[in-house]
Amino acid sequence: MTTRIHILPENLTNKIAAGEVVERPCSVVKELVENSVDAGCTDIVVEVEGGGKRLIQVTDDGCGMSREDALLALERHATSKISDECDLFGISTLGFRGEALPAIASVSRFTLATRERGRVEGTEIYAEGGRIKEVKACGMAEGTAIAVRNLFFNTPARLKFMRSGETEAGHVGEFLTRLAVSRPDIRFTYINDGRTVFRVLQGGLRDRIAALFGGALVDTLFPVESDSDGVRVSGLIASPDCSRSAASHLYTFINGRFIRDRVVQHAVLGAYRNFLERGRYPVVVIFIEVPSAEVDVNVHPTKHEVRFRDQGRVHDAIQGALAGVLASTPWLRASQGKPAPFVPSPASATETRVAEVREALARYRPEPERQQRFSLPPSGASPAVSSAEARMLNVESGARRDERFMPRSEFRTSHAESSGYFSALTVIGQFNAAYILCQDGSDLVIVDQHAAHERVAFEQLKGQHGQGGIESQGLLFPETVELSFREATTLHENLAGIAGLGYEIEAFGGNAWLLKGVPRLLAERNYLRILLDILEELQSLGKSRTFAEALEEILVRIACHSVVRGAHPLTPPEISALFMQMDATDFSSNCPHGRPVYRKITLGEIERMFKRQ
Repeated sequence: MTTRIHILPENLTNKIAAGEVVERPCSVVKELVENSVDAGCTDIVVEVEGGGKRLIQVTDDGCGMSREDALLALERHATSKISDECDLFGISTLGFRGEALPAIASVSRFTLATRERGRVEGTEIYAEGGRIKEVKACGMAEGTAIAVRNLFFNTPARLKFMRSGETEAGHVGEFLTRLAVSRPDIRFTYINDGRTVFRVLQGGLRDRIAALFGGALVDTLFPVESDSDGVRVSGLIASPDCSRSAASHLYTFINGRFIRDRVVQHAVLGAYRNFLERGRYPVVVIFIEVPSAEVDVNVHPTKHEVRFRDQGRVHDAIQGALAGVLASTPWLRASQGKPAPFVPSPASATETRVAEVREALARYRPEPERQQRFSLPPSGASPAVSSAEARMLNVESGARRDERFMPRSEFRTSHAESSGYFSALTVIGQFNAAYILCQDGSDLVIVDQHAAHERVAFEQLKGQHGQGGIESQGLLFPETVELSFREATTLHENLAGIAGLGYEIEAFGGNAWLLKGVPRLLAERNYLRILLDILEELQSLGKSRTFAEALEEILVRIACHSVVRGAHPLTPPEISALFMQMDATDFSSNCPHGRPVYRKITLGEIERMFKRQ
């Protein structure tokens, strides 16, 4: 009688294991490079072609392997990292399962060349689809070199799910960046399609971060050093001003292993709770060291998740260490300690040149445009008087008044200019320099000036983008921007789309870019922070969305940061201009985030408040 249950052949079990371990080229690089680190190397070179689909080659100068060990390494569950059950609960290496090499070899054309230290010759093994085809002696330097060609050549279904070469190469670069941050004692080189993407030399943690993320970020980092209740926390954390719109710059390591753990992330964000606005994330590079027996890394095949024996103690230790540094606000002392900028003396030979530059800056923007806070209303409306001009007129006439409240007659809009709803309102004044109080017949109308201006700016941006691109304003002095590898890759992939947003930017070498123009609406705002936020937004597109699908969210972000925020006194002409723009704008009753622009309170509701009904 035949049985329905049978043992799977070895080549099939290897492919099943590959489905758990080898998800994409980045997974292959991760397993190979982690083996190199465990081998005690000081130099790792990673080279990919076609995003890793054509070639992945990892070369190191580690301890190498003998001929017998190299052959055993291609067998399932063969490892030098653990030997018994006790070792499983005290893992100190990055790899330990013994599944990676046979899984990778089963879905590729695999070449392993290795030479043990002290040996005269090395060993080269070639396998195809998991079957060893050739074993021979070879001459090579001490260490190991593994080449993985034609990944997933025998599993075409898996190959169809691969992303573009640039996207896959970007994932490889992001992984190498994380590992390079954790091991500044190892030299890393990453080559993509024959071009050296980055090469970082051995040094300290601060030097490594400067090489990978740019020197500008290093100036905002402050050291963390704490040892509490058996949990040691060390590393560097950035000031709140360097926050990001996503958690991509949270680099947290447990015993040298990069992890994404909810407990750790909650502790980090808890320490920054009183320093960051909602939706912002800090820049953090911290290393948490706990006894190996207190943490279980054998939770998930990717090893990104861990489980703590006492997670409350670890959480409190991390939050306490970061909160202790943040409470002293070291960035304030650092700014006070900076030397004062050099100011030329009257007798200086550069005085004439300074005067010329100041004159050029004064002429850089047209006078009316520089003075007006709101753009001119459409449909031929009369130009608005700027707040600066209004204040000057008040000073000249001797009528100095509080701009947060003026007589109703001075705020009254001209009904002849516009018949729209908002322009027809009788403006009473401003409340808390953030809300415009108006009267509509017998009703009280309260307008949120930030939400209103945000909707106007959003619709203007949408219109400009649909007509060929958002209006850009050139910078008098182009700025050099240093990006992280991931940010630079995202910018390169979406350069055309970002140019349509009004940013004029070009490559300057390595991960440095030259910013030559910015959206006109952001010319007087923090346009660099908005650019970084846009790149954060675009980094999530590779999985499910295109640039066009995320365009509206990006325009909302630009609009939100280009308009008045918080308490901001407005002059009567500015309010009039804003209302006329609202009347000419679609969906003006709500801001792009969905919040209401205005609320109406009827006379009956007010009378009921005061018990008059």
